[in-house]
Amino acid sequence: MNKAKINAIFQIFSDNNPHPKTELESVNNYTLLVAVVLSAQATDVGVNKATRGLFKVADTPEKMLKLGEDGLKSYIKTIGLFNAKAKNVIALSKKLVEEYNSEVPEDFEKLKSLPGVGVKTANVVLNCAFGHPTIAVDTHVFRVSNRIGLVKTKTADATGDKLLKVIPKEWQMHAHHWLILHGRYICKARKPECYRCPIIALCEYDKKVLQK
Repeated sequence: MNKAKINAIFQIFSDNNPHPKTELESVNNYTLLVAVVLSAQATDVGVNKATRGLFKVADTPEKMLKLGEDGLKSYIKTIGLFNAKAKNVIALSKKLVEEYNSEVPEDFEKLKSLPGVGVKTANVVLNCAFGHPTIAVDTHVFRVSNRIGLVKTKTADATGDKLLKVIPKEWQMHAHHWLILHGRYICKARKPECYRCPIIALCEYDKKVLQK
C-alpha cells in the first residue's frame, strides 16, 4: 500500500476519533500494567469487571503483595488463565518494589524483564502510560493490518516492526488504538462489517462483506 493511501486511512481514523484510548480501566501506571497483563487472551470488558473491585483495594505494588496470590485470585477468577496471571502479578509487584522503587519503569527492556510482561504489554504501557509512539500488536492489529493491506506479515513481532516503517510518524502515537478499535467494532474476524466501514474505498481486502 502506498504512502498516500496509508495517510488517507489514518486521517479518516483521526477525523472520526481524534484521541483514542485503551478501553482497559486503570487509576495509575501500575494498575494499567496489571490490567494489560490480565488482558492476555481475555476481553477488556471481562478484565474491567474484575479489576474495578481489585484496584479499590490494591492500586500499588505494596498493596498487591499484601493482598497476596490467593486474595488476588478471588478478584480475577473470572478471567482466563487466572492462576498463572495471579502468580505473575504478585511476582512483578515484588520486583517493582525491590528493584524499581515501586515505580513502573519507562524502559522497554526493563518492562519486558517483569514476570508476565511480553513485547505487546511493554509497548502498550510505554504508549498509554508514557506517551511513546509504540505500536502494540494484538490479534486485532495483526488481522486488520494484513487484511486492509497496510502490511503483509506472518507474526505479531514482524507486524509491529513493519507498521513502524510504513506508518508516518504523525500517526504512530495512536495507530494501534485506531487499528484495535477498527478490528473490534467494524473489521471483525469472522464477518467484517464492510458496509459501514469508513475506509472501505481505501481497503485492499478482496472479500468485502457489503451487506448485513
